[in-house]
Amino acid sequence: MVPNLETETPVEIRRATHDDYEAVVDFTSDIWPDRGGDYIPKIYHDWLEDDGEEDRKTFLATVDGEAAGIVQAVMLTPDEAWFQGMRVSADHRRQGVSHRLTEACFEWARERGATVGRVMIFSWNAVSIGAARSSGYEPITEFRFAQPTPDPDTEGPNRVSNDPAAAWRYWTHSDAREHLNGLGLDPDESWAVRELAREDFERFADESAVFAVKNADGLAGAAYRSRTYERTVGNDADADSSDDTEPETETWAEYGVGAWEDIEAARSLFAAIARDAADCGADETRVLIPETAQCVCDVPYAGAGISDEPDFVLGIDLTVD
Repeated sequence: MVPNLETETPVEIRRATHDDYEAVVDFTSDIWPDRGGDYIPKIYHDWLEDDGEEDRKTFLATVDGEAAGIVQAVMLTPDEAWFQGMRVSADHRRQGVSHRLTEACFEWARERGATVGRVMIFSWNAVSIGAARSSGYEPITEFRFAQPTPDPDTEGPNRVSNDPAAAWRYWTHSDAREHLNGLGLDPDESWAVRELAREDFERFADESAVFAVKNADGLAGAAYRSRTYERTVGNDADADSSDDTEPETETWAEYGVGAWEDIEAARSLFAAIARDAADCGADETRVLIPETAQCVCDVPYAGAGISDEPDFVLGIDLTVD
Protein backbone atom coordinates (compact mmCIF):
# COMPACT_ATOMS: atom_id res chain seq x y z
CA MET A 1 0.00 0.00 0.00
CA VAL A 2 1.31 3.46 -0.88
CA PRO A 3 1.68 5.52 2.30
CA ASN A 4 -0.09 8.83 2.64
CA LEU A 5 2.75 11.36 2.47
CA GLU A 6 0.57 14.26 3.57
CA THR A 7 1.19 15.73 6.99
CA GLU A 8 -2.11 16.13 8.78
CA THR A 9 -2.93 19.68 9.92
CA PRO A 10 -6.22 21.13 11.23
CA VAL A 11 -8.48 21.27 8.16
CA GLU A 12 -12.09 22.44 8.28
CA ILE A 13 -14.60 21.25 5.66
CA ARG A 14 -17.75 23.16 4.75
CA ARG A 15 -20.02 23.76 1.79
CA ALA A 16 -18.52 26.03 -0.87
CA THR A 17 -20.53 29.18 -1.63
CA HIS A 18 -20.62 31.88 -4.28
CA ASP A 19 -18.84 34.19 -1.81
CA ASP A 20 -15.81 31.88 -2.01
CA TYR A 21 -15.30 32.63 -5.70
CA GLU A 22 -12.35 35.00 -5.38
CA ALA A 23 -10.54 32.70 -2.96
CA VAL A 24 -11.04 29.68 -5.22
CA VAL A 25 -9.90 31.62 -8.29
CA ASP A 26 -6.83 32.71 -6.36
CA PHE A 27 -5.57 29.15 -5.79
CA THR A 28 -6.76 27.61 -9.08
CA SER A 29 -5.79 30.31 -11.57
CA ASP A 30 -2.20 29.08 -11.88
CA ILE A 31 -3.06 25.40 -12.36
CA TRP A 32 -2.05 23.79 -15.69
CA PRO A 33 -1.02 27.02 -17.46
CA ASP A 34 0.69 24.96 -20.17
CA ARG A 35 -2.60 23.16 -20.90
CA GLY A 36 -4.90 26.15 -21.13
CA GLY A 37 -5.45 26.65 -17.41
CA ASP A 38 -8.05 25.30 -15.03
CA TYR A 39 -11.72 25.32 -15.99
CA ILE A 40 -13.13 25.85 -12.49
CA PRO A 41 -12.73 29.66 -12.41
CA LYS A 42 -14.70 29.85 -15.67
CA ILE A 43 -17.65 27.74 -14.50
CA TYR A 44 -17.58 28.19 -10.72
CA HIS A 45 -20.92 29.96 -10.20
CA ASP A 46 -22.78 27.58 -12.53
CA TRP A 47 -20.98 24.60 -11.01
CA LEU A 48 -22.17 25.13 -7.45
CA GLU A 49 -25.35 23.37 -6.36
CA ASP A 50 -28.50 25.35 -5.69
CA ASP A 51 -30.09 25.51 -2.24
CA GLY A 52 -32.16 22.39 -1.75
CA GLU A 53 -30.33 20.44 -4.46
CA GLU A 54 -29.72 17.08 -2.83
CA ASP A 55 -27.90 15.11 -5.52
CA ARG A 56 -24.64 17.09 -5.30
CA LYS A 57 -22.52 19.03 -2.86
CA THR A 58 -19.39 21.13 -3.31
CA PHE A 59 -16.95 20.99 -0.40
CA LEU A 60 -14.44 23.70 0.50
CA ALA A 61 -11.46 22.99 2.76
CA THR A 62 -10.03 25.78 4.89
CA VAL A 63 -6.88 25.99 6.99
CA ASP A 64 -6.88 28.75 9.61
CA GLY A 65 -9.83 30.29 7.77
CA GLU A 66 -8.04 30.39 4.40
CA ALA A 67 -9.44 28.50 1.40
CA ALA A 68 -7.18 25.51 0.80
CA GLY A 69 -9.05 23.09 -1.47
CA ILE A 70 -12.28 22.20 -3.21
CA VAL A 71 -14.08 19.15 -4.61
CA GLN A 72 -17.60 18.27 -5.73
CA ALA A 73 -19.58 15.08 -5.09
CA VAL A 74 -22.51 14.07 -7.34
CA MET A 75 -24.95 11.16 -7.26
CA LEU A 76 -25.27 9.90 -10.84
CA THR A 77 -27.61 7.01 -9.98
CA PRO A 78 -29.13 5.81 -6.70
CA ASP A 79 -25.91 3.95 -5.85
CA GLU A 80 -23.17 5.48 -8.03
CA ALA A 81 -21.30 8.56 -6.81
CA TRP A 82 -19.00 10.74 -8.87
CA PHE A 83 -16.28 12.99 -7.43
CA GLN A 84 -14.82 15.80 -9.51
CA GLY A 85 -12.87 19.03 -9.49
CA MET A 86 -10.45 18.16 -6.67
CA ARG A 87 -8.05 21.08 -6.30
CA VAL A 88 -5.64 21.94 -3.48
CA SER A 89 -3.88 25.26 -3.00
CA ALA A 90 -0.14 25.14 -3.64
CA ASP A 91 0.37 26.66 -0.16
CA HIS A 92 -1.48 23.79 1.53
CA ARG A 93 -0.36 20.67 -0.31
CA ARG A 94 0.90 17.67 1.65
CA GLN A 95 -1.05 18.88 4.69
CA GLY A 96 -3.96 16.43 4.58
CA VAL A 97 -6.31 18.67 2.60
CA SER A 98 -7.08 16.25 -0.25
CA HIS A 99 -7.51 13.40 2.25
CA ARG A 100 -10.06 15.38 4.30
CA LEU A 101 -11.95 16.45 1.18
CA THR A 102 -12.03 12.87 -0.08
CA GLU A 103 -13.32 11.55 3.24
CA ALA A 104 -16.06 14.21 3.21
CA CYS A 105 -17.12 13.03 -0.24
CA PHE A 106 -17.15 9.38 0.84
CA GLU A 107 -19.25 10.13 3.94
CA TRP A 108 -21.74 12.27 1.98
CA ALA A 109 -22.12 9.59 -0.72
CA ARG A 110 -22.56 6.74 1.77
CA GLU A 111 -25.33 8.68 3.52
CA ARG A 112 -27.17 8.80 0.18
CA GLY A 113 -26.87 5.08 -0.50
CA ALA A 114 -23.84 5.01 -2.79
CA THR A 115 -22.05 1.68 -3.01
CA VAL A 116 -19.33 2.88 -5.40
CA GLY A 117 -17.52 6.15 -5.99
CA ARG A 118 -15.49 7.04 -9.07
CA VAL A 119 -13.17 9.75 -10.34
CA MET A 120 -11.69 10.61 -13.72
CA ILE A 121 -8.07 11.74 -13.95
CA PHE A 122 -6.06 12.84 -16.97
CA SER A 123 -3.33 10.30 -17.68
CA TRP A 124 -0.65 13.01 -17.49
CA ASN A 125 -1.70 14.13 -14.00
CA ALA A 126 0.65 11.92 -11.98
CA VAL A 127 0.16 13.91 -8.76
CA SER A 128 -3.61 13.40 -8.76
CA ILE A 129 -3.24 9.72 -9.67
CA GLY A 130 -0.92 9.19 -6.71
CA ALA A 131 -3.24 11.09 -4.35
CA ALA A 132 -6.25 9.07 -5.51
CA ARG A 133 -4.47 5.75 -4.98
CA SER A 134 -3.35 6.79 -1.50
CA SER A 135 -6.99 7.61 -0.69
CA GLY A 136 -8.09 4.08 -1.55
CA TYR A 137 -9.10 4.31 -5.20
CA GLU A 138 -8.29 1.42 -7.52
CA PRO A 139 -7.85 1.62 -11.32
CA ILE A 140 -10.98 0.63 -13.28
CA THR A 141 -10.39 1.49 -16.92
CA GLU A 142 -8.91 3.97 -19.38
CA PHE A 143 -10.37 5.56 -22.49
CA ARG A 144 -9.82 8.31 -25.03
CA PHE A 145 -11.91 10.13 -27.61
CA ALA A 146 -12.37 9.45 -31.30
CA GLN A 147 -13.23 12.63 -33.21
CA PRO A 148 -14.96 12.00 -36.55
CA THR A 149 -15.62 15.17 -38.55
CA PRO A 150 -19.32 16.09 -38.92
CA ASP A 151 -20.37 15.32 -42.49
CA PRO A 152 -23.95 14.93 -43.78
CA ASP A 153 -22.89 12.89 -46.79
CA THR A 154 -20.39 10.34 -45.48
CA GLU A 155 -21.28 6.66 -45.81
CA GLY A 156 -19.97 3.37 -44.47
CA PRO A 157 -20.03 -0.20 -45.79
CA ASN A 158 -22.50 -1.56 -43.19
CA ARG A 159 -26.09 -0.69 -42.38
CA VAL A 160 -26.66 1.36 -39.20
CA SER A 161 -30.06 1.50 -37.50
CA ASN A 162 -31.39 3.45 -34.52
CA ASP A 163 -32.73 0.33 -32.78
CA PRO A 164 -32.00 0.63 -29.02
CA ALA A 165 -32.53 -3.09 -28.42
CA ALA A 166 -29.95 -3.99 -31.06
CA ALA A 167 -27.48 -1.40 -29.77
CA TRP A 168 -27.90 -2.69 -26.21
CA ARG A 169 -27.52 -6.31 -27.30
CA TYR A 170 -24.25 -5.61 -29.08
CA TRP A 171 -22.95 -3.55 -26.15
CA THR A 172 -23.63 -6.32 -23.62
CA HIS A 173 -21.47 -8.79 -25.59
CA SER A 174 -18.73 -6.43 -26.77
CA ASP A 175 -15.08 -6.34 -25.83
CA ALA A 176 -15.54 -2.60 -25.33
CA ARG A 177 -18.01 -3.17 -22.50
CA GLU A 178 -15.62 -5.57 -20.80
CA HIS A 179 -12.69 -3.15 -21.08
CA LEU A 180 -14.75 -0.17 -19.91
CA ASN A 181 -16.27 -2.14 -17.04
CA GLY A 182 -19.74 -1.35 -18.36
CA LEU A 183 -19.21 2.42 -18.14
CA GLY A 184 -20.26 5.15 -20.56
CA LEU A 185 -20.65 8.91 -20.42
CA ASP A 186 -23.52 10.17 -18.29
CA PRO A 187 -25.97 12.27 -20.36
CA ASP A 188 -26.64 14.78 -17.58
CA GLU A 189 -23.28 15.33 -15.86
CA SER A 190 -20.42 16.45 -18.09
CA TRP A 191 -17.15 14.52 -17.90
CA ALA A 192 -18.72 11.77 -15.78
CA VAL A 193 -19.17 8.06 -16.47
CA ARG A 194 -21.55 5.54 -14.97
CA GLU A 195 -22.83 2.02 -15.59
CA LEU A 196 -25.09 1.77 -18.62
CA ALA A 197 -28.44 -0.03 -18.46
CA ARG A 198 -30.91 -1.20 -21.11
CA GLU A 199 -33.31 1.62 -20.26
CA ASP A 200 -30.53 4.12 -20.99
CA PHE A 201 -30.44 3.01 -24.62
CA GLU A 202 -34.21 3.36 -24.83
CA ARG A 203 -33.93 6.87 -23.39
CA PHE A 204 -31.18 7.80 -25.84
CA ALA A 205 -33.31 6.57 -28.74
CA ASP A 206 -36.14 8.87 -27.61
CA GLU A 207 -34.12 11.91 -26.55
CA SER A 208 -30.91 11.91 -28.63
CA ALA A 209 -29.69 9.06 -30.84
CA VAL A 210 -28.51 5.46 -30.75
CA PHE A 211 -26.62 3.53 -33.39
CA ALA A 212 -26.55 -0.21 -34.07
CA VAL A 213 -24.26 -1.52 -36.82
CA LYS A 214 -25.23 -4.72 -38.62
CA ASN A 215 -23.17 -6.68 -41.13
CA ALA A 216 -23.65 -10.03 -42.86
CA ASP A 217 -22.82 -11.89 -39.64
CA GLY A 218 -25.13 -9.92 -37.36
CA LEU A 219 -24.64 -7.03 -34.94
CA ALA A 220 -21.23 -5.39 -35.24
CA GLY A 221 -21.23 -2.05 -33.41
CA ALA A 222 -23.05 0.37 -31.12
CA ALA A 223 -22.96 3.95 -29.87
CA TYR A 224 -25.22 6.65 -28.44
CA ARG A 225 -25.25 10.43 -28.37
CA SER A 226 -25.01 11.61 -24.78
CA ARG A 227 -25.44 15.35 -25.36
CA THR A 228 -24.60 18.41 -27.44
CA TYR A 229 -23.10 21.51 -25.88
CA GLU A 230 -21.61 24.90 -26.68
CA ARG A 231 -17.95 25.58 -25.97
CA THR A 232 -16.14 28.93 -26.04
CA VAL A 233 -13.35 28.99 -28.58
CA GLY A 234 -9.68 29.73 -27.83
CA ASN A 235 -8.76 32.91 -26.01
CA ASP A 236 -12.41 33.98 -25.86
CA ALA A 237 -12.73 31.61 -22.90
CA ASP A 238 -10.72 34.13 -20.90
CA ALA A 239 -12.40 37.25 -22.29
CA ASP A 240 -13.28 40.09 -19.94
CA SER A 241 -16.92 39.70 -18.91
CA SER A 242 -17.34 43.48 -19.20
CA ASP A 243 -16.57 43.31 -22.93
CA ASP A 244 -19.76 43.69 -24.97
CA THR A 245 -18.38 41.50 -27.75
CA GLU A 246 -20.06 38.11 -27.95
CA PRO A 247 -17.48 35.33 -27.48
CA GLU A 248 -17.02 32.90 -30.34
CA THR A 249 -18.45 29.46 -29.62
CA GLU A 250 -18.56 26.09 -31.31
CA THR A 251 -21.05 23.25 -30.97
CA TRP A 252 -19.87 19.82 -29.88
CA ALA A 253 -21.76 16.55 -30.24
CA GLU A 254 -20.70 14.03 -27.60
CA TYR A 255 -21.16 10.27 -27.91
CA GLY A 256 -21.04 8.32 -24.67
CA VAL A 257 -19.39 5.19 -26.03
CA GLY A 258 -18.30 3.70 -29.32
CA ALA A 259 -17.91 -0.06 -29.84
CA TRP A 260 -17.31 -2.05 -33.02
CA GLU A 261 -16.39 -5.50 -34.26
CA ASP A 262 -13.98 -4.77 -37.12
CA ILE A 263 -12.69 -1.94 -39.27
CA GLU A 264 -15.70 -1.95 -41.61
CA ALA A 265 -18.02 -1.68 -38.61
CA ALA A 266 -15.87 1.16 -37.25
CA ARG A 267 -16.10 3.04 -40.55
CA SER A 268 -19.85 2.54 -40.63
CA LEU A 269 -20.29 3.66 -37.03
CA PHE A 270 -18.16 6.79 -37.45
CA ALA A 271 -19.98 7.63 -40.70
CA ALA A 272 -23.33 7.43 -38.91
CA ILE A 273 -21.99 9.58 -36.10
CA ALA A 274 -20.61 12.11 -38.59
CA ARG A 275 -24.03 12.38 -40.24
CA ASP A 276 -25.80 12.71 -36.90
CA ALA A 277 -23.37 15.40 -35.73
CA ALA A 278 -23.94 17.34 -38.93
CA ASP A 279 -27.70 17.09 -38.40
CA CYS A 280 -27.17 18.54 -34.91
CA GLY A 281 -25.26 21.48 -36.35
CA ALA A 282 -22.12 20.34 -34.54
CA ASP A 283 -18.70 21.71 -35.40
CA GLU A 284 -16.80 19.01 -33.51
CA THR A 285 -17.40 15.56 -32.03
CA ARG A 286 -15.98 13.31 -29.39
CA VAL A 287 -16.74 9.61 -28.98
CA LEU A 288 -15.58 7.71 -25.89
CA ILE A 289 -13.66 4.60 -26.93
CA PRO A 290 -11.70 1.98 -24.99
CA GLU A 291 -7.98 2.68 -24.65
CA THR A 292 -6.81 -0.54 -26.30
CA ALA A 293 -4.22 -0.92 -29.03
CA GLN A 294 -6.89 -2.31 -31.37
CA CYS A 295 -9.42 0.46 -30.86
CA VAL A 296 -6.91 3.31 -30.88
CA CYS A 297 -5.32 2.01 -34.08
CA ASP A 298 -8.70 1.40 -35.72
CA VAL A 299 -9.79 5.04 -35.32
CA PRO A 300 -7.31 6.71 -37.70
CA TYR A 301 -7.49 3.68 -40.02
CA ALA A 302 -11.23 4.29 -40.22
CA GLY A 303 -10.58 7.93 -41.13
CA ALA A 304 -11.49 9.64 -37.85
CA GLY A 305 -9.45 11.95 -35.67
CA ILE A 306 -8.37 10.96 -32.19
CA SER A 307 -7.43 12.78 -28.96
CA ASP A 308 -3.80 12.98 -27.96
CA GLU A 309 -3.97 11.28 -24.56
CA PRO A 310 -6.16 8.85 -22.60
CA ASP A 311 -8.01 9.43 -19.35
CA PHE A 312 -8.15 7.09 -16.35
CA VAL A 313 -11.20 6.11 -14.28
CA LEU A 314 -10.60 4.99 -10.71
CA GLY A 315 -13.14 3.74 -8.20
CA ILE A 316 -13.67 2.74 -4.60
CA ASP A 317 -16.07 0.34 -2.87
CA LEU A 318 -18.04 2.58 -0.49
CA THR A 319 -19.58 -0.35 1.35
CA VAL A 320 -16.21 -0.79 3.08
CA ASP A 321 -15.65 1.73 5.88
